[in-house]
Amino acid sequence: MRAWFLDELTGIGALRLGEIPEPTPQAGEVVLQIHYAALNPADRYLAERQYPAKPALPHVLGRDGMGTVVAVGPDVTGIAVGDRRLVLRGDVGVERAGTFAGYVAVPVESLAEIPRGWEEPESACATLVYLTSYQALTMWGALPPSSVALVTGASGGVGVASVQLAVAMGLFVVALSRSEEKRERLRQLGASICLDPGQPGWRTALKKTLAPRRVDLAIDNIGGALLPEVIETLGDAGKVSLVGRLAGPVPSFNTAALFFRRIRLGGVAVGANTNAESRAGWQEVLLLLARTNARPLVDSVLPFDQLPQAFARMAAGPMGKVVINVKE
Repeated sequence: MRAWFLDELTGIGALRLGEIPEPTPQAGEVVLQIHYAALNPADRYLAERQYPAKPALPHVLGRDGMGTVVAVGPDVTGIAVGDRRLVLRGDVGVERAGTFAGYVAVPVESLAEIPRGWEEPESACATLVYLTSYQALTMWGALPPSSVALVTGASGGVGVASVQLAVAMGLFVVALSRSEEKRERLRQLGASICLDPGQPGWRTALKKTLAPRRVDLAIDNIGGALLPEVIETLGDAGKVSLVGRLAGPVPSFNTAALFFRRIRLGGVAVGANTNAESRAGWQEVLLLLARTNARPLVDSVLPFDQLPQAFARMAAGPMGKVVINVKE
């Protein structure tokens, strides 16, 4: 079968399109013929050895995807050849071969049904970003309605998912994006305030607009020099859920900024979830999305043989998720 794979973990530039053997389902597994697969920053981090996984080489990336069951392993019940399923968070694309291939073997506990009414590209790109954003929104406990949630990198995959879920939870959402066009789209998704973090006065403008309130929870997908600025917007006992580090390390950070307002920072890691936690989280995500009729936002769908261009699109800053069409 055709697959994109890495012979060495030296970065996305080492991806190679070639032929590898088709998988055979083991006990408790099925084989999916992949229709669509979605890209995530974690794929790039793993390719650059910045992710805590040591897969056997050659390795096929790809954590998200959907397709049709074409083979069923021993002891598998409740799923049959011809069923369509999406990949729920698990070891697919991490310690075992992923979805950037024609076929992939998946443990049945790492599969979920296609949500009613969703298109295939939407189904292929949803689970990782929504489970991540759900953990980021709930890891500190339930927030009272109308609490203020700020999302950095709000136009990316986790950013869009966080805005959608926060709106469904009844939170007052502040979305940060450097693009005027994307800020308008985020308003359409329900964000109450959309600001450009590249403008020096964005924190002052936010403070005036929110007064006397402050930000209760920040979901940070960016890191870098923006994180200390985000911390300045928090109120007493404010919290930051740290998701990504697209802007790199945080420079010259003074921890005194945390002391007197009792600010708490915490890392988000859906890879630490048990399968039961992932399944429960996914069901909560679907209930929240149903409240507002929200669906995954697909930025673009590229052909399978354009995976490097899809990674370039992701690096350029999409509005939502970048997906590849594997089956065609």
